Amino acid sequence: MTEGGVAAVRPVAPGDVAAVVGLVHELAAYEREPDSCLLTAEQLTAALFGPSPALFGHVAEVDGRVVGCALWFLNFSTWRGVHGVYLEDLYVQPAHRGAGLGRALLATLAGVCAERGYGRLEWSVLDWNAPSIAFYRGLGAYPMDGWSTFRLDGDALTALGRRAGPDPSTTRATAR
Repeated sequence: MTEGGVAAVRPVAPGDVAAVVGLVHELAAYEREPDSCLLTAEQLTAALFGPSPALFGHVAEVDGRVVGCALWFLNFSTWRGVHGVYLEDLYVQPAHRGAGLGRALLATLAGVCAERGYGRLEWSVLDWNAPSIAFYRGLGAYPMDGWSTFRLDGDALTALGRRAGPDPSTTRATAR
């Protein structure tokens, strides 16, 4: 529990990568998909700290130990004409839940949105995850009724990609 401990939320640092990878694997186990999580420290390091990072993150720590994380990336609303944040993962270890760390992580992301003029903060939650749904509703978040998430991956993604032909953004046109 965090009672008596010093808690803080801050941007993820390179030294946090191993802990964050562990938290993501814990989240996968909590979501009943432990074998589906293939994330490695090398992948996360490249995504967060490579030459053109497209993934960002914050950690929650208690007494200097990382016990929670939020991993996110930018999206864009063509209707609003501004970016937003898509929260890919939010996780706080069970022993530290109820101490305000999840709320602090989300408040930090809401602050990023406000500071940068982003129009929204979005995420997905599994339908069976009643504790998280209640937590999010308590913050004022609401489900996007009438929308379903779709995904292409694996063989279906590869097959569709083959039908597209070469990517015109990577093909050089020759002027004659």
